[in-house]
Amino acid sequence: MHKNYSRSIPRQWRDIAKVFIAMGDAHRQRILLTFEQGERLNVGQIAEVSTLSRSAVSHHLKIMREAGVLGTEKIGKEVYFWVERDALLGALANVADYLNEHA
Repeated sequence: MHKNYSRSIPRQWRDIAKVFIAMGDAHRQRILLTFEQGERLNVGQIAEVSTLSRSAVSHHLKIMREAGVLGTEKIGKEVYFWVERDALLGALANVADYLNEHA
């Protein structure tokens, strides 16, 4: 038993809780799956193919952006989003590394 983990989370895991919380929602999973590789989409484009309202899509995008799952850039009046591939791969790699070493 690793008693030291009962009090603190390993350093490399401290930021991944937000990623897993963000990706734990089925609507946000569908939004992530909307993106093709390297694609940048705005709220309107995502809402157009979603079953959610534009405001609901915006809410989910905000959560995903704050978790580091999506990157953003404002161009004129539009905000474009893209998948932060390295952040997602990093979170998954930290869990996989732990499982490979300790489980």
